[in-house]
Amino acid sequence: MFDPVALFRRRLAQGQVLTGPGIYLTDPQSSEALADSFDFLWLDMEHSPMSMEALRGHLLVARSRQKPALVRVGGSDTPFIKPVLDAGAHGIVAPQVRSAEEVRRVVADCRYPPLGRRGFGPLIPTNYGRNGGPDYVERANAQLFVSVMIETAEAVEAIDQIAAIPGLDSVVLGPWDLSGSLGLLGQVDHPEVVAALEKVIASARAAGLSVGSGMPADPEFAVLQVRRGVQWLQLGGDCGYLVAFAELLNRQIHQRLT
Repeated sequence: MFDPVALFRRRLAQGQVLTGPGIYLTDPQSSEALADSFDFLWLDMEHSPMSMEALRGHLLVARSRQKPALVRVGGSDTPFIKPVLDAGAHGIVAPQVRSAEEVRRVVADCRYPPLGRRGFGPLIPTNYGRNGGPDYVERANAQLFVSVMIETAEAVEAIDQIAAIPGLDSVVLGPWDLSGSLGLLGQVDHPEVVAALEKVIASARAAGLSVGSGMPADPEFAVLQVRRGVQWLQLGGDCGYLVAFAELLNRQIHQRLT
């Protein structure tokens, strides 16, 4: 059976740069419309009113389009993580982590015993119970893509310890929130912010982790992040694409009429 997250992992290991849209609109047609243009879907439950019912619709789309669905959960605690995994997410992105101990808890919530402490109730991932049992547990522990966002000064300080945690697959830069944590909100090109970003990238890559980045739909910043060592990019999102094109279209029409 085709496994989109296994392909995602292989492509990262091959050095490919992978891109995905942030999905904030609750209608799953948003994911369906964008899936074929990108390498993965970033389903956002931190900055959107996405319910579990809406999330399930987006995850159905991801499965039908054979694209990995990575869910940015609302927080790092177990209640934010467990239902998302049981709904069939291919991976999670835990935001705003601050310490190695917090990241260890995230990883443990994503792995079944003896590797972690994930509770067993995976209705959708086991094809509604048809493909459960020991083989499923082994497969789930190996395949689920676990990542955390490094977007606080505390996490930057602890990055060597975080990157060394077994079972963590990737760290994800949050440049804007990190700049705010450093007292420089929005100044993502400030030398202090750049130094923090580069420190995280170097530590993660040295530990064998892939590095992702959240960001707006900005091609220049995307290329800059890739040249720094980032491998996968969340490029803005569905609502932003809608607004940006509407503004561009309207402006171009009026410019031609003047």
